[in-house]
Amino acid sequence: MYYRRKILLSILEKFDKPITSTSLQKILFLVTRKQEKKAYDFVPYKFGSFSFQANQDLTTLTKKNFLSQNDQLDGTFWKTLTEEKYFHQLKVEDQSAIIKTRNEVKNLSNNELIRLTYINYPYWAIKSQIASKLLEEAELEKVHSQKRCFTDQELFTIGYEGLSLETYLNKLIINDVKILCDVRKNALSMKYGFSKNQLQNACESIDIKYVHIPQLGIDSDKRTSLNTLSDYKKLFNEYERTTLIQNRDYLEKLLELLDKYNRVALTCFEKDSCMCHRSSVAKALHQVPKRNLKLTDL
Repeated sequence: MYYRRKILLSILEKFDKPITSTSLQKILFLVTRKQEKKAYDFVPYKFGSFSFQANQDLTTLTKKNFLSQNDQLDGTFWKTLTEEKYFHQLKVEDQSAIIKTRNEVKNLSNNELIRLTYINYPYWAIKSQIASKLLEEAELEKVHSQKRCFTDQELFTIGYEGLSLETYLNKLIINDVKILCDVRKNALSMKYGFSKNQLQNACESIDIKYVHIPQLGIDSDKRTSLNTLSDYKKLFNEYERTTLIQNRDYLEKLLELLDKYNRVALTCFEKDSCMCHRSSVAKALHQVPKRNLKLTDL
């Protein structure tokens, strides 16, 4: 079993009662604040800090009969089903993080718990739909001060290699990206969160539009024998002479999106943009006359 899932099971074990999805996300968030190496990453979401990976793990653990999921009018409740105890399988520092968090929040209501996270970690409340109901004016202002808003036009490129979905999304949020343009030929990934439907749903849940433009992708069979920087340069030179010219209309579409949304990001897999065709797409847009387009690799 993944170690991070033992963290989830141990929280439910030590709280020893069914916990709502929202409360469990907040408890897990507070536990990770006490960890040097965090078991889960989080994004600002409609009810505050949220981990897509943790949510997926809860679903998986339920399918494997480690947990039960009980949907009620006041929320979805989770509780352990397994007789095996996982808390004592954790590192001492993670045990301590869970116990300290339990002692801090065990007497709080759901709203009090949410309020606690908003006050102490205002960035994760910037997308909240309920912050104005839970926070006082000065507290709410601290949340608003965490929001990044830009009006200048900028084109970004970002690869998801080596990133969790949450860390990836936070890069977009911090740079106030309005629309993510996926330029993979086939928007499929073995990495959780980065196949087309998963990525689109995650983006749109935090108010970032998503569009897939496969016409600007590169066939996977052309990437099978790339071993040196020279191989990559040869591939991208061919790509710029063929695909980009043949699909000029889709470059025009990207320019239209830039004019409409101002803050646009191109995405593919590779961490290093020099090893990815998205750099060729960005270069083609950057070279459009009289554009003076600002270009940033995240």
